[in-house]
Parts: sequence; C-alpha cells; structure tokens
Amino acid sequence: MAVFQVTPPYAVNSYERNRSCVSRSPQSNQHSDVLLFLLLLADLCLLFFLVEFVSSLSTRNKYSNYETSVDSLILLLSPLDDNIQKSELGNQSPSTSSRLEMTGQPQNASFGKRSCWWLLPLIAALASGSLWFFSTPEVETTAVQEFQNQMNQLKNKYQGQDEKLWKRSQIFLEKHLNSSHPRSQPAILLLTAARDAEEALRCLSEQIADAYSSFRSVRAIRIDGTDKATQDSDTVKLEVDQELSNGFKNGQNAAVVHRFESLPAGSTLIFYKYCDHENAAFKDVALVLTVLLEEETLGTSLGLKEVEEKVRDFLKVKFTNSNTPNSYNHMDPDKLNGLWSRISHLVLPVQPENALKRGICL
Repeated sequence: MAVFQVTPPYAVNSYERNRSCVSRSPQSNQHSDVLLFLLLLADLCLLFFLVEFVSSLSTRNKYSNYETSVDSLILLLSPLDDNIQKSELGNQSPSTSSRLEMTGQPQNASFGKRSCWWLLPLIAALASGSLWFFSTPEVETTAVQEFQNQMNQLKNKYQGQDEKLWKRSQIFLEKHLNSSHPRSQPAILLLTAARDAEEALRCLSEQIADAYSSFRSVRAIRIDGTDKATQDSDTVKLEVDQELSNGFKNGQNAAVVHRFESLPAGSTLIFYKYCDHENAAFKDVALVLTVLLEEETLGTSLGLKEVEEKVRDFLKVKFTNSNTPNSYNHMDPDKLNGLWSRISHLVLPVQPENALKRGICL
C-alpha cells in the first residue's frame, strides 16, 4: 500500500501573504510610477483650478454677473503677456473699458478662455486613466501568472496526459483566478481515473490544487476519503465541514478531496454547502475532487461526455441502494442528482504515468 507524506495545511501571516501577492516585475514598476506621476499632476492641476475659482468668486465685486465671473476664472488659468493686454486695451471702446475697470477683467478673456479649455479634458483623461490603472487587480494578475508557471511545469513532468486535461483545467481555473469581480461560485474540478492511474490521480490532483493557491504560498487543504470510509456518516460530515471551513477562513483557497467515492454517502451532502452555484459558503476558492473507478484501465478514445457519464453512474451505485433510509441526513437519488449538478462543473480523466514511482510524485 502506498504511503504518502501529508503535511498539515498551514496559513501564512496576512502581511507576508499580501506582500507575495503584489510583487511586480521591473516593467510593471516603471508603468506604475509613470501613471502615479500623471495622477498626481492631474490632482494638482484640479486643485489649483478649484482654489483659483473660489478665490475669484470671493474677490469679485457684488455687481459682477455670471459671464464676467466665469471669464475671470478662465483667465486666472492662462495669464497672457502684458504686451498683448496693453495692445488690446488700447483698441477697446470706452464702454468696454469702463466695464473692464469695474470688473477687473482684461479684454483678452475670450482668448484666455480658448487657451485653457483644453486643460479640462486633459485633467479628466489623466484622472480616468489613473483610476483605471489603480483599480486593476494586480494580485489577480500575479496569481494567474504564478498558476500558469506551475501548470507549465506540471505539463512538462506529466507527459502521459491528454492535452485536453491541461487545456481545459487551465482555462477553467485561470478564469476563476482572473475574475475582476466577486466570484459568484467556487471552481469545482473533478478528476477521475482507472486503477492503473491511481498514483497519477493522487499526485496531479494535489499539485493542480497547490498550483491554484501557489501565489499565496500555502498548500491546498487535503482530505482523504479512504481514511473516513468506515466512520459514522454524521461524524465525517462534521469533520469535513470543519477542515474546509477552518482552512478557507485561515487563508487557504484550494482543497483536494481524494477518493470522493469512499466517503460515507450521507457525509457528501456537506458539499451542498461548498459547491452550490449561488449560495456556496466560500466563492473565491477551488475544490479538486477525485474519483477512482473500479475499471482497470480507462480508454483514451473515450470522449469527455462518456467519462462524465461513467463517473455519474459509478457514484450512483456507490451512494444509493434500496437499503438506504429516505431521510434528510441520508443520500437518495434526488439528493445525488442535486449533488452531481454541483460537483460536475468539469470532469476530466487522468491517464497513468510510466515515470511515476509509487508514493512519490514527479
């Protein structure tokens, strides 16, 4: 019997975790510094604009109308050369000169108005661009990059796997990691294999789950159904609930449940809580479930739909029978159908690996 060394899951200090999440490349640092400078410049221009506007309103004469106050405001942002002011004032009519003397507004206000209106869209553009940049989730970008790196390494090690396994699982989990909005549901990945790929199934499920949470520098939660197969169903349900809840609350964001088919049937109802489409207890997490079929080999010619049907039928036989009492705490066909719809988001087959030594992952 294979012996696997399982290290208890641990959580990292939140400060260290946050630091690891936001590490940037030199190019990213340069990009951030430039946009930060532009944001600061835009804020200073806007502040100057408002201060001058308030100042002009407080100092104008009580008989200044709306047009002259706006002209004064615009002029304050683009003072003109004294020579231009003098030449224009020399050519103005007496009535205009009189009005300007009363309001303190030079004749060149219209030119000033034209010359500084371009500042307003510039300020708006800079502020909008900076807001977009700083609202972009850098943590998620880093998480996806780290996940991609880990998956590429696994792909190079486990060369006996079908390309569909890598492509589908990576796209599925990347999409969940890269969501810029609150996740609506957890990512549930179900891996299955025949007896000849038992070792590969165990290793790959753990390493994919660890890859998902690698940017947090924590291991995924480990739960082994074979260790709980002979225990009371209610006891197992409580234990699984505590292990998942405590792990997710303490910073772990992935879990792997080995040999899901070996869990007491009634205990699997706890996964309604963690795999529900709308009301899952934790939505920003990933769960990797494994099911070991009783067949000796699993043909590579099988389509994903056929593999999914094999797993569903297998669990139906394992979890339901005529002797199972029909109650809230026990499994029945209706409850199994509801559970299956929640855990079968993506079902992928795992093939054996010749290079895999028993008990030691690649």
